[in-house]
Amino acid sequence: MRDARLTAFAKANRKEMSEPALRMWLQLRAERFMGIKFRREKVIGDYIADFAANDPKLVIEIDGETHDIDDPRDAIRTSYLESRGYRVVRYSNVEVMQNLEGVLMSLAAVVDEMRPPLPTLSPQGERA
Repeated sequence: MRDARLTAFAKANRKEMSEPALRMWLQLRAERFMGIKFRREKVIGDYIADFAANDPKLVIEIDGETHDIDDPRDAIRTSYLESRGYRVVRYSNVEVMQNLEGVLMSLAAVVDEMRPPLPTLSPQGERA
């Protein structure tokens, strides 16, 4: 039953978003990141991720102003998500509100890192 309660909680959370989360969501929905499909308030095991994609396995967390950067719960949560194969990146509300373009550039670098390299062509036009 815990899964059902967690799913219901995530569904309720989707109806209300903080301003920073909304700003990020609009960018993610615009598919700025090479067609990666993100879902918001996605249940992954025992946790709800702010934004998550399955290909590549990426979780984006937007942490609130009152959130302690060194919160041990985040370390546990990140460790759990990483054990499930996800890469976790975190941004603060302040970062998103004051430097959205910088956050998006940082996120693009993470996505580039996670994508497999494109095949290169030899001078004869053959794949190397």
